Amino acid sequence: MVIKESEFDDSLSYALLRGDMGGIWDTGKDERMMDGTMDPELIQRAKERTIRAQLNSADGDTCEVHDQFYRDHKLLLVLFRALAVMPILRSAPGRITFNWKSIASIYAYCFYAVSSVIVLIVGYERIKFLQQTKKFDEYIYGILFVIFLVPHFWIPFVGWGVAKHVAVYKTMWGAFQVRYYRVTGTNLQFPHLKILIVIFSVGCLVCAIVFLLSLSLLLEGFTLWHTSAYYHIITMLNMNSSLWYINCRGIRVASSSLSDRFSKDVAIECTAAMISQYRFLWLNLSELLQSLGNAYARTYSTYCLFMFVNITIAVYGALSEVIDNGFGFSFKEIGLIVDTIYCSILLFIFCDCSHNATLQVAQGVQDTLLGINLLKVDQPTQKEIDLFVRAIEMNPAIVSLKGYAEVNRELLTASIATITIYLVVLLQFKLSLISQQMPSDLLANVKQLQKRN
Repeated sequence: MVIKESEFDDSLSYALLRGDMGGIWDTGKDERMMDGTMDPELIQRAKERTIRAQLNSADGDTCEVHDQFYRDHKLLLVLFRALAVMPILRSAPGRITFNWKSIASIYAYCFYAVSSVIVLIVGYERIKFLQQTKKFDEYIYGILFVIFLVPHFWIPFVGWGVAKHVAVYKTMWGAFQVRYYRVTGTNLQFPHLKILIVIFSVGCLVCAIVFLLSLSLLLEGFTLWHTSAYYHIITMLNMNSSLWYINCRGIRVASSSLSDRFSKDVAIECTAAMISQYRFLWLNLSELLQSLGNAYARTYSTYCLFMFVNITIAVYGALSEVIDNGFGFSFKEIGLIVDTIYCSILLFIFCDCSHNATLQVAQGVQDTLLGINLLKVDQPTQKEIDLFVRAIEMNPAIVSLKGYAEVNRELLTASIATITIYLVVLLQFKLSLISQQMPSDLLANVKQLQKRN
């Protein structure tokens, strides 16, 4: 459930704060100020909080000013739109939306129609080549090249079908950054994120081009024009990994910044109102992390399945070649190993980024809360600290693909275990076939010798 602006305002209790502080700076005659018992720094902090309280995260113009995350990773969204994968638009200040009739969607339909024709033609020729070949290594390569065409047909389901949820998730980032500024008094920054995105974007394109051109030159039957069906698919797979890394990095940076500001503010003034503000801000961040998994559930569920199938087939093909011909280290064997490493790296990045992001969300804030000396704070503050600790326990920071799987390192180890089981079964089946063929081969050799004699 999305935290509404009214709920967030109530949690901050700014109305009471403004009422209390109004008598301080409006009249200038408060006895506490005259006696010097009120810390001027605390008074100034209260004034600044009151000014920031006027901001509204539901206002698009306000979100536009503070939405640094969108400005930093805008290039990645533009590339996804250019590939017709995610036709979302910045339709208004601070608002990202999706519409089936928008210009971006119409472009996506046209691009997809043209690319589908190319993919179907190339796919037909690859299947035809698969039916003609009798060599095992070429057959495995043929299967892999057909499988690499499958993600193209997932785009309407995993891209356009979730675009509305992704647009909501991206818009939530703007609202969170406004709330972060209201509570902490500083804008959320993402160091080096824009540079990383430029590097990733260029790298995804270059890697796809180099990978496909090298295969065209070195593999028999894979002509240069066949690569035209794969460029946008390979680039999309690489960019999906980059997108997940960028989103998880954004969560991790936001978590680290929030915990740092919370630690500094607690050292200055540890009050019930301040603890309450950070509690709701942390809940908003936890909600943002959960929305990440829910928004991209379809996309990355199929992404994991694709990597799983590719790794299994590639490893099986490489091991079969070793069983049949020994360690020859031909180009085709190396290609299967490279495909395994490529898919494994993408799967590792997907799982490891989520794991690191979830660890960072609660760790810093929880350490600060546990480090507060409860004997030196009043009872309302103790109650707020207890509520904050309970909120962290009741809302564990996890990335779940709508309940299908929790994305962490355990998913990686579970995938490896499952792939291993499938490989053992496949290899046992292959060895049984070899053992069945051996007697017939021996019998044929005996008959040949008898004929000669």
